[in-house]
Amino acid sequence: MWNVQVLIQGYPGKSRQQGGLGWSTVALARGPENRLVLLDTSRLGARRLLLDKFKALGITPDDITDVLITHLHYDHSENWPMFTQATVHAPAAEMDYALAQPIGAPLWPEYALRALAESPRFHRLVEGPTGLPGISCFEAPGHSPHHLAFVLEGEPRVIFSADIAKNRAELATGKADMTMDAAVHARSIARLNAAWRERPGTLLLPGHDQPLVLDGSGQPVAQGKRETTVEAWFGASLDDRSVFDVTESGVR
Repeated sequence: MWNVQVLIQGYPGKSRQQGGLGWSTVALARGPENRLVLLDTSRLGARRLLLDKFKALGITPDDITDVLITHLHYDHSENWPMFTQATVHAPAAEMDYALAQPIGAPLWPEYALRALAESPRFHRLVEGPTGLPGISCFEAPGHSPHHLAFVLEGEPRVIFSADIAKNRAELATGKADMTMDAAVHARSIARLNAAWRERPGTLLLPGHDQPLVLDGSGQPVAQGKRETTVEAWFGASLDDRSVFDVTESGVR
């Protein structure tokens, strides 16, 4: 029913000098009733990349009919204003929590969230049906207080789980690097793993890692090649450019 493709591949890392990188997964789903759904929106710094991806696909932000947001941290929600024709679906209780945070609280983009809360295009989600045919959601708190995972029916079935378990290490260990409550978070990761295993061939899209499927022995297998580079200018000329591979293949 739904066909999902990754637009931006998440990255499992952060910087001691620059804080959270916010390099999160963004995906596009095509489905019934000519709906074009964006799954999470990434951060402001990804806008040009998103526009380039849309252009390559022959679409524009105005073609997006719906935006599904897993949680309201900046790197997953900040770009919602780009999609002027879309209904924006996000967790209701998380919005209430976010609006109660003081200005300057880490992770919560207060001005973007206040504008979303006041928008007539905002649809408040709770666990269960999303209102979109073939897409449901379940709550899995820990990384944020009311984080949602989206389940999209199709071939393959897709779970867009974002930061419930940001990467393979968190999926495997049940322990998270960034959590509000470790015990609650561990139960959420267990719930995610159980949902993933309900149907063979289900594709899992974590927030900061490659797409994953389970092999015959129940072990996660990455889909595709991880490619992440950083360009830097250390010299006196723009021609003097250094390119760093910041994947495991670039580790020395």
